[in-house]
Amino acid sequence: MTESFIAKNKERMLKELTELLSIPSISTEPSNAADVQRCAEWIADHCRAIGMTETRIYPTPGHPIVYAEWLGAGADAPTVLFYGHYDVQPVDPLHLWTNPPFEPVFRDGKVFARGATDDKGQVFLHLKALEALFAERGSLPVNVKLLIEGEEEIGSPNLEPFMNEYREMLRCDTVLISDTPIFAPGLPSLVYGLRGLCYMEVEFTGPNRDLHSGTFGGAVHNPINALAETIARLKDGFGRITIPGFYGDVVPLTQEEREDFARLPYNDQAYCDELDISSTYGEFGYSTYERTGARPTLDVNGIWGGFIGEGAKTVLPSKATAKISMRLVPHQKTDTIAALFEEHIRTIAPPTMKVKVTNLHGADPALTPRDSDGVKAAVKALEYAYNAKPVLSREGGSIPVCLLFDTILNAPTVLMGFGLNTENAHSPDEHFSLENFEKGIIATSVFYDEFLSIARGA
Repeated sequence: MTESFIAKNKERMLKELTELLSIPSISTEPSNAADVQRCAEWIADHCRAIGMTETRIYPTPGHPIVYAEWLGAGADAPTVLFYGHYDVQPVDPLHLWTNPPFEPVFRDGKVFARGATDDKGQVFLHLKALEALFAERGSLPVNVKLLIEGEEEIGSPNLEPFMNEYREMLRCDTVLISDTPIFAPGLPSLVYGLRGLCYMEVEFTGPNRDLHSGTFGGAVHNPINALAETIARLKDGFGRITIPGFYGDVVPLTQEEREDFARLPYNDQAYCDELDISSTYGEFGYSTYERTGARPTLDVNGIWGGFIGEGAKTVLPSKATAKISMRLVPHQKTDTIAALFEEHIRTIAPPTMKVKVTNLHGADPALTPRDSDGVKAAVKALEYAYNAKPVLSREGGSIPVCLLFDTILNAPTVLMGFGLNTENAHSPDEHFSLENFEKGIIATSVFYDEFLSIARGA
């Protein structure tokens, strides 16, 4: 059994995990390009070592993609494609780390390092699950392909061209991803929906230069005031977004989905205490987790203009700028929402302002069928590993690659993550629970057996 494999090999596995986490594979930093390449080579070497029969590193205009496969189950057996990423976020602010981010430390049943939970630790547990199956049986229940990239943290700019070029090589029956959190310690969860993103920048320009607020105040419209007034009109008193047509493609939650949300363990006071807020806030008629996982949003992410230095400077600014993000739900499209947003901003902006609207980037939402073979197999696998029935939920964040698997490979995605939202992904002192690391190995190994059984109608 996988449990005995873990017990016999735990010390070695944690040593290997330490090696992987020690590589500073920061994809956004040009100075770390050699480290990203070294990490790809480490992953490829490990795939070969555990028993994958074909492993290759594919160069891209950016960072390389690692591909590995084992097709020994035969042409009649189903194929699972695992996707993950080996690149990590920058480590700033460095002084907030308890230990250096690329010198992993084990304490309190956790491993602390950049990439521990996002996503190296979760990628590594999948490799260990495959190694366990090879060690126990000499083979795998199904055909398995691995697609592990080095650019997820910078938007995966080269993944779509790669997938289009190697579509046949990547052909599969389902895609397995571990880059999402479980809901709470001891409570496994499957994410079946991810919100999309539409990220815009709005710039208002009034006078051709900054002006003295005493000399010109009251005669010239202040761009900061104008921008604030315009932003305030983007939502009504019930928390609904006022952009015409914004909700046109939003599919209402089903009764079953709302019941699933209601079953999630949640304490409003604990939620507020954790964030040091007096109360929650959002769209009227929806619970907190419905708002964060299954309803669209509009938020100002940054706003600036005029004088913001220490002390006083009585200036009437020439320009004001804001960055505004909208989280989208199925079946909204980021390009459609961007066009609606710009049209509405130009409609409601005061005529005293010159308006510039820029579409910075976006991603369409993703929704996995709750009754797919992969989801059914994951439910069984998680229940076995955790001895608890998993909950189904939607996640407020975005994983743009999910849509690529749907549109290019026509393969449903299974989001079976093992991290926790409290593990500081993208932040100082990122860490990963060793208990979830081990349970993840067990669940993943069981997943392959269950997927084979369900796919064959057993």
